[in-house]
Amino acid sequence: MKRLFDLTCSLIGLIFLLPVFSIITFLIWVYDFHNPFYIAPRLGKGGKTFKMVKFRSMVVNADKMGGDSTSADDNRITPIGSFIRKFKFDELIQLWNVFKGDISLVGPRPNVPRVLEIYTEEEKKLVSVRPGITDFASIVFADEGDILSGKENPDLAYEQLIRPWKGRLGVFYIENQSILLDVNLIFLTLYSIVNRKASLRKACSLLQSLGASDELVSVAARNTPLTPTPPLGSTEIVV
Repeated sequence: MKRLFDLTCSLIGLIFLLPVFSIITFLIWVYDFHNPFYIAPRLGKGGKTFKMVKFRSMVVNADKMGGDSTSADDNRITPIGSFIRKFKFDELIQLWNVFKGDISLVGPRPNVPRVLEIYTEEEKKLVSVRPGITDFASIVFADEGDILSGKENPDLAYEQLIRPWKGRLGVFYIENQSILLDVNLIFLTLYSIVNRKASLRKACSLLQSLGASDELVSVAARNTPLTPTPPLGSTEIVV
């Protein structure tokens, strides 16, 4: 049922968004006359890698100029890239990966292959399912770039502030996944673009209804600053 849902929705989405994708493709290309797409290896189900496609939001060869984590003030981001990242257009093209079966509409976000080497045993549950375009963590940390903005080491800040909770939210989704939950998360992801605070409240209510811990719900509310926390399955903060 999940694969049929993904296949149907991704096909409809690709057809409906084709005019928008065409305009974005042209704007990125005309900025520097380079490939408007960014294709990179990512972790898929079972730890196998696949080629994930995104609209390129950074300068050419950006991955050779900095780390994996990207702050909002990262000077590798192009002007058109800043716009498409704000409205998540750079990730919408991944409907193609959904159509192919590499990922699902909803699931833990696909990560770079190297992280499998540092994942805890608990975190390895994240590759037991197909990754997705969105999930609880995508809603809670939609402002990831702002969180990392101004940090001396964005990669380390990601490991200490975001990874611990992305992992917990990802595993929580896996343990509670259903078509109904997927529909709710897709709706909240779209709603987050126009009203982030309201979408966070609804995401917290959804977490509570599914039996999430008070701590997880509290962090998901994003009412207090994030503090360094050990990754899921570990007792030590990454240094």
